[in-house]
Amino acid sequence: MKLLRKACKPLCKSIFVGLFCLFLGFSPAVQSNPVILVVGDSLSAEYGLPRGTGWVSLLQQQLAKESSKWGVFNASISGETSSGGLSRIQDLLTQKNPELVLLELGANDALRGLPIMETENNLRKMIQMCRKSGAKVVLFGMQIPPNYGQQYAKQFRDLYPTLATQENIVLLPFFLNGIAGKSSLFQEDRLHPNVEAQAILFKNVWGAIAPYKKMLIN
Repeated sequence: MKLLRKACKPLCKSIFVGLFCLFLGFSPAVQSNPVILVVGDSLSAEYGLPRGTGWVSLLQQQLAKESSKWGVFNASISGETSSGGLSRIQDLLTQKNPELVLLELGANDALRGLPIMETENNLRKMIQMCRKSGAKVVLFGMQIPPNYGQQYAKQFRDLYPTLATQENIVLLPFFLNGIAGKSSLFQEDRLHPNVEAQAILFKNVWGAIAPYKKMLIN
């Protein structure tokens, strides 16, 4: 009987610790991997592509090849605007607790002719919310064709490096670099990159997150 009591002590102690942790709202046994959160529009949501072929999937595959413990959560939505992203970002930060956020928004704002200042303010708020949560941010620079007006196109292009400099975050200068202007790399709508283009997009992103490679691969 004494031996039974002695054997039960460690078990009882561990049950007590487990119940106490649950009472406090956490579990000591669960250890989540660090997360990269992608917040974008159709360019990141695999619009018109077979599942698992978009650049976000390629990023996750590359991390797996590197035996990285990091996971990628893709919160991109086709048609998303900067205001839509702003309305969702706090819940995403709370739920996913990312350590790195890849922010790819603004193109749909420009296609709708929304005021540049509105887009800039929305992106700035998102960046500041991410940083306040402790996450690092990579901002994806976007551009639009000059047929939307030379001045508007320039202001839109310039808002990304301006934000990156002012908020002291990493900038991917132009997300569609190596793709824009090449019709063979776009779907029939001439707006969305096709499957072949995803490797180029991934390469652009992989290069942009170079400052965090040591953090991602260890």
